[in-house]
Amino acid sequence: MADITLISGSTLGSAEYVAEHVAEKLEEAGFSTETLHGAELDELTPDGIWLLVTSTHGAGELPDNLQPLLDAINAQQPDLSQVRFGAIGLGSSEYDTFCGAIKTIESVLIAQGAKKIGDRLEIDVTQHEIPEDPAEEWVKNWINLLK
Repeated sequence: MADITLISGSTLGSAEYVAEHVAEKLEEAGFSTETLHGAELDELTPDGIWLLVTSTHGAGELPDNLQPLLDAINAQQPDLSQVRFGAIGLGSSEYDTFCGAIKTIESVLIAQGAKKIGDRLEIDVTQHEIPEDPAEEWVKNWINLLK
């Protein structure tokens, strides 16, 4: 079992690239990782560290590959009290639903007992041509919270 499971939700691929880049940085820091692009609930361990990386599309919705996970959590109401997680959202501040997807999944996880590690990172793609850059800076601080 990996130390950290990265769960990405992406429509155009940016969140996948960010998740893969962050996984590299976590591995360089000595953590083992597993990256799931569009995870299913039964693929996840209910007692680990999750790092969610998702873009927002439409009117604040989750990408299609992450929606089934949210639906399963809402339907099954699993006990996630042994899960600790971090959250990285990508979006455009030109929309009033900026980073709406990560906010939604974060609130659902907390409602099921999961505990958030550190602050959520919201990457504004209109300000960061390469979204991996702010994610790399954020993950350095997040790693310190894991120790």
